[in-house]
Amino acid sequence: MTSLTALCLWLLPSLAQAAEVRLTAPEAAEGFTDRLRSASLAITTAAQQEATAQDLLAAAQSDYGRLIGVLYAEGFYGGVIRIRVDGQEAASIPPLNAPDQITQIDITVERNAPFVFSTARVAPLAPKTRLPSEFAPGNRAKGDLIGEATRSGIAAWRATGHAKALVAEQTIIADHANSTLSADISLDPGPRLHFGRLLLAEESRDSNVRPERIRDIAGLPTGRRFSPDEVDEAATRLRRTGAFRSVVLTEADTPNPDGSLDITARVTDAAPRRLGFGAELASLEGLTLSGFWLHRNLFGGAERLRLDAMVGGIGGDSGGEDYRLGARYDRPATFHPDTGLYLEARIEGNDEPDYTESKVEIGGGFTRIFSEELSGEAGIAYRYSDIDDDLGQRKLQHLLFPASLTWDKRNDTLNATSGHFIEVSLTPFIGLDDKSGDGARIFADTRKFLSFGAEDRYTLAGRAQIGSVAGASAGETPADMLFYSGGAGTVRGQDYQSLGVDIAPGVTVGGRAFAGFSGEFRAMVTDKIQAVAFADTGFVGQDALGSGRGEWHSGAGFGARYFTPVGPIRVDIATPLGDKAGEDIELYIGIGQAF
Repeated sequence: MTSLTALCLWLLPSLAQAAEVRLTAPEAAEGFTDRLRSASLAITTAAQQEATAQDLLAAAQSDYGRLIGVLYAEGFYGGVIRIRVDGQEAASIPPLNAPDQITQIDITVERNAPFVFSTARVAPLAPKTRLPSEFAPGNRAKGDLIGEATRSGIAAWRATGHAKALVAEQTIIADHANSTLSADISLDPGPRLHFGRLLLAEESRDSNVRPERIRDIAGLPTGRRFSPDEVDEAATRLRRTGAFRSVVLTEADTPNPDGSLDITARVTDAAPRRLGFGAELASLEGLTLSGFWLHRNLFGGAERLRLDAMVGGIGGDSGGEDYRLGARYDRPATFHPDTGLYLEARIEGNDEPDYTESKVEIGGGFTRIFSEELSGEAGIAYRYSDIDDDLGQRKLQHLLFPASLTWDKRNDTLNATSGHFIEVSLTPFIGLDDKSGDGARIFADTRKFLSFGAEDRYTLAGRAQIGSVAGASAGETPADMLFYSGGAGTVRGQDYQSLGVDIAPGVTVGGRAFAGFSGEFRAMVTDKIQAVAFADTGFVGQDALGSGRGEWHSGAGFGARYFTPVGPIRVDIATPLGDKAGEDIELYIGIGQAF
């Protein structure tokens, strides 16, 4: 025998084994059997080509505990598990004396009679504690219910300030003769505590964000009664700045003698700078390129400076090229942990089908986070506009008071499949010269998403937009504060901003009233590709309430989405509805869903 042949024979037992694993659970429903299969490590290991006999034996022996866990979770405490490896009980095979080859593993799980609770008690309980309704005498004694009831009891005590509530004693007795389980859990609430100091972990003291600013942003309410929700909110505020890659807040193991509980913050800085780019293409509007540069910690207080640039209408047939340069500075935790200060400036030029406008705007204000879903913003700004349209050339100056409120309950901002989005903005304005009027612009954007089918394969998405400009006439209002319809953001299939108001022969301006509605049906074709059918309609009216002159137009089409790590790539093809249906075709390409 050659040395090579001997080496191959020596290695042969450790080579990958092909073993069949059969699991049976007499009288068990298919759903329960599926849970057993999911818990079985032997089944998982046998499916791996590189698994050896030693791996299979170790997996089979570990399955006793794993499958018992499934039985206990469902209230079967008298079950019997047999696992035979090529006819021999797995538990009787010495782990270090595994067979050279395994061909068959048979797993049999006998549930026997289910157990019910004879006693189901967690005490003492804080006021308004809600235990699982199934955790009661006479109900199936599922093991998971005991853990859930215990966690609910402790969480209720913590919510009332007892941060160190714990299990003092537990008595769990299974009566096999009567198939009952007695579960008696005693809790120790511990003292009621209040918040102490926010400390920085040793490894977090090198953060580029100053310690006093970390404390200001976290807004931990020192001196107030302990609340786990307040701890979570403090961590959320720190994450929201974007200055940190990770944030972890932990409670001290031992309260201070005065009844206060210190919290330790462990933060890891994020990269201070970020650069981003975007692009959209429409057959009529041309190519739009955008980019931004962001600094997340400008002065060491988690301040954000963002510079934006955009060039649009490149190669398009919708007027000329547009541009925008903007800068915005945000300072979190100004006057209040959930209130931020912002300053912004913007230079913009719009060459649109019915007007050209150059503007400069500078202002500032405050942002407020009311909850994870609700936020608002209010400020003041000066705006200079140089406009040339069918009403002639004019220069306007206004003092603006922009305010907005956003309620966002979407599950994903780039590809929502459930939830809703509502944004309402109100901008009163005062003219600073004889040509500039006083008034107010209000605009609302609402979206709703509903999914259904296996694994939410299908999604219905709806959008409604409503706007109005009251007070000032069209000539006294900046052109881009008026309303047009048509294009990717309003009615796909119709020419970009093709619908305005004809107030006289040859004189077209933006309307002072707008309504737009869009609907989409989205269907996943594969894990990466989605097909979309959509229809849009829009209305532009001459007067603030939609009275006077006004028209509707509509469009419809089909599209596809290809999902990438940065969001879905969108391709839509649309045509107008009505006399030109099928004659004019518009193509739209971008990143993210249309809404």
